[in-house]
Amino acid sequence: MAVRKLKPVTPGQRHRVIGTFEDITASVPEKSLVYGKRSTGGRNNTGKMTVRYMGGGHKKKYRLIDFKREKDGVPAVVKSIEYDPNRSARIALLYYVDGEKRYIVAPNGLQVGARVMSGADAVPEVGNALPLANIPVGTVIHNIELRPGQGALLVRSAGNFAQLTSREGSYCVIKLPSGETRKVLSACKATVGAVGNSDHALEQSGKAGRSRWLGRRPHNRGVVMNPVDHPMGGGEGRQSGGHPRSRKGLYAKGLKTRAPKKLSNKYIIERANKK
Repeated sequence: MAVRKLKPVTPGQRHRVIGTFEDITASVPEKSLVYGKRSTGGRNNTGKMTVRYMGGGHKKKYRLIDFKREKDGVPAVVKSIEYDPNRSARIALLYYVDGEKRYIVAPNGLQVGARVMSGADAVPEVGNALPLANIPVGTVIHNIELRPGQGALLVRSAGNFAQLTSREGSYCVIKLPSGETRKVLSACKATVGAVGNSDHALEQSGKAGRSRWLGRRPHNRGVVMNPVDHPMGGGEGRQSGGHPRSRKGLYAKGLKTRAPKKLSNKYIIERANKK
């Protein structure tokens, strides 16, 4: 996929950089794998706003994505590559030989007509999902499980990939996109390849209206508020607000919030690279 920069015919197009959508082969989703999705606008079940700066946006339908890939040994053919409004990556529609249809996150290089499979007997090729124990060291992977059979939780957004670096007993060592190195059980599944739509990071909105289409309302800083509204508000003239902190007074931008006795700490070999 590539991006295109528009001519500055209008102020909103001057800085706009959008995807070309040339990899998408179908415009209508598979009806059996789609259901309606209600927009909350950041409100909870009593109508109280619990998340700020959310609301509006275009109506969306949710596509059911197969993150478990538990149809082991059953080959499937890629029928189409489609757009998904609920994620940055593209999705691929699979037709299994037994007649079932499922969506998966489309990896980079997966073409319509390609054959994919999951399970321990699958070959480590792009789009195939298999246990980490069966993937060669050094392979680029995505859609990684943390518990066997739970479904993929890690490395699912556009352009992301992890790398299987080594093995230690019943665990595999994986380098994640954040720079973190951690151990994952070898029985957990992962999909070979990198997530597609890698040029997503190069896109630029160009105007505030496109954020509103995505359901994002204007975000105002704490320092421009009054003291009653935010710990960093108030002051004569432009005050910096002191140390950045949240609305509840907790330090932001540097305060470590991870629980020191978290059970999964023992699986993390090296922390993420902090900028």
